[in-house]
Amino acid sequence: MSKKNPTINELIKVCHQVAKSKGWWESQRNDGELIALMHSELSEALEAMRNHFGKGALAEELADCCIRIFDYCGHKKIDLEKALLKKIKYNKTRPYRHGKKF
Repeated sequence: MSKKNPTINELIKVCHQVAKSKGWWESQRNDGELIALMHSELSEALEAMRNHFGKGALAEELADCCIRIFDYCGHKKIDLEKALLKKIKYNKTRPYRHGKKF
């Protein structure tokens, strides 16, 4: 990855290649387990906030979550970049707070 500003899909490719090279895809992996691991990184981000570890620790945990999501998308061949752009476009058309109190 030599570009200064890689695309989401380029980051997905790199994250998946690194995970494969470290042995994480040598055997079949359970989708539920992989989603739970993504969630666990968000829980670690919450703990970083609760324990006042600072923005650096929070950013690191959020990055870990993105890495797990990107790795999964790389394995499943999910075009997350396209989905993100589509969802952002749709969200711009939604009402304020989507018409909900919370």
